Amino acid sequence: MKTRLTKGLTDLEILAKEHALYPQESLLMVKENNNRLLIGIPKEKEAMENRVALTPEAVALLVNNGHEIVVEAGAGESSKFSDQEYSEAGAKIEYSPQEVFSSDVVLKIEPPTLEELSYMKSGKTLISALQTGNLSTEFLHTVMRNKIIAIAYEFIEDKVGGMPVIRAMSEIAGSTVMLIAAEYLNSENGKGVILGGITGVPPTKVVILGAGTVAEYAARTAIGLGAEVKIFDNQVYKLRRLRHDLGVQVYTSTIDTITLRKELREADVVIGSLRSEEGGSPCVVTEDMVAEMKSNSVIIDVSIDQGGCFETSRMTDHKNPVFKKYDVIHYCVPNIPSRVARTATTALSNIFTPIFLQIAKKGGVEDMIYTKEWFMKGVYAYKGNLTNHYIAKKFNMKYKDLQLLMAARF
Repeated sequence: MKTRLTKGLTDLEILAKEHALYPQESLLMVKENNNRLLIGIPKEKEAMENRVALTPEAVALLVNNGHEIVVEAGAGESSKFSDQEYSEAGAKIEYSPQEVFSSDVVLKIEPPTLEELSYMKSGKTLISALQTGNLSTEFLHTVMRNKIIAIAYEFIEDKVGGMPVIRAMSEIAGSTVMLIAAEYLNSENGKGVILGGITGVPPTKVVILGAGTVAEYAARTAIGLGAEVKIFDNQVYKLRRLRHDLGVQVYTSTIDTITLRKELREADVVIGSLRSEEGGSPCVVTEDMVAEMKSNSVIIDVSIDQGGCFETSRMTDHKNPVFKKYDVIHYCVPNIPSRVARTATTALSNIFTPIFLQIAKKGGVEDMIYTKEWFMKGVYAYKGNLTNHYIAKKFNMKYKDLQLLMAARF
């Protein structure tokens, strides 16, 4: 029945008008669990470490998402990033390392010193390299005594089981390692031969131990220069995948002592890039095998930070990168990507920035560990407990399952 108010309206218009008077449902705003992070970026103290963990562009992105970044003065200088660039990106420039290490999350490249660890408070988070080949029990005991949540970024996985930091740094190392080899083959430093080959001259012989990312990028460079490349690995599926990725027919072999010894005798350059799935590097080249190599041949042990592939290897740095043993040049610098620090810093920022955004969205580091197994893989110490089985076994220390510790929180 039409009333005075609805007179002249169609039935459809009347229905619509009546519906507007009914109580209406409204969407309830769901608040995201987006925590604000305080992230500290210290200046690296390790000799010749030129990288920094985040670029100014990455800092700006995190600041725009509500996070606070504290950068120690001079932290980016070796990567050619100024304090002014960080300040303009929204970071707070701090001159006291104690203040930087008091942040909720400390992100750095090299493992911290014992003094730097002493600045960190209980329950805070450290994200850095671990370098198991240079690890000490004193370092581990300090981390546990201070009840720090310690995460080795080289152990962090992505959603498909890869190791993004290792992959990125390995790409850089593999692309750089043959340039280093060329430098120590020339007349000034070595035997005076070109890396590769030219018409009428036998090509340089390159042996690569390992069939991972470093091997792939090193092989691409060496093959492109005309060198003869031979690749060894005990995982046949890795060798098969590498041949497919290279797109060329290249010599591959599993590691047996007789074949490897023969190839080492004839090699001009040997690249060591083997890594164990448990976190260390298998030593496959003995001292007597090195002693049989050609005079002024070059060994580059990319895996030295994980213990090294050669019995004669010992860690060096960018200031004094090489030594000779049995007249064989050894290059055993653990942080080869630091030679191209700006590129390496950009690559690291591309990995860490999305992780921090996700940590904040999940509600914090502990919630991220609990909900993301790929992130949990990086945790080696949790509030006074050693949670990495390989490290615990290596140093004969007590181990606790991280999943059980995290479940106990609830």
